[in-house]
Amino acid sequence: MALNTAFRTLAGAVMGGAIAFFGNSSAVTAAQDSVALYGVGVPYIVRADYGGAVNDRLRDIRSLRTTKRPIKIQGSVCFSSCTMLLGLERTCVNPNTVFGFHGPSRRGVPLERATFDHASRLIAAHYPGVLKTWYLSVARHSLSELLLLKGSDLIQLGVSKPCDAGAGYANVRRRADPRDQEPT
Repeated sequence: MALNTAFRTLAGAVMGGAIAFFGNSSAVTAAQDSVALYGVGVPYIVRADYGGAVNDRLRDIRSLRTTKRPIKIQGSVCFSSCTMLLGLERTCVNPNTVFGFHGPSRRGVPLERATFDHASRLIAAHYPGVLKTWYLSVARHSLSELLLLKGSDLIQLGVSKPCDAGAGYANVRRRADPRDQEPT
């Protein structure tokens, strides 16, 4: 299936506003906590991850890169900053997981042009080739809706490999659905 066709057929709106990309969370991430507990060979499982601040995700990614643990994105959704995990080596995806992409914003508010371009390049740097190209030309410009792809499309496009079916869940990663949070 051609790249444009795959992306076009699965793109759609699922949320009224973009999830905020930048934050200042001081919480220690699950990835950092798990280094000593699980070591290199134990998979890091991602389930129902609705995203979050890019800065927080970058800390997760640095930690996961250090541990060299395999990443298994096997939950129902991987939205927003969760999709940055696709650029890590040893990452696999469930064919049925839905991935949601959008451009950088501050809680749905557009960024200044220079900040927008910088944040877009930062995010895209964590995507494999064809996904990086699509993100920079299409998805980063979507601020009010998520553009959706299924894991099977990412596998077909060569962006990721499929996870083996019966894998155990040693460390489950779940991030809160932002729609369940109180407004600030």
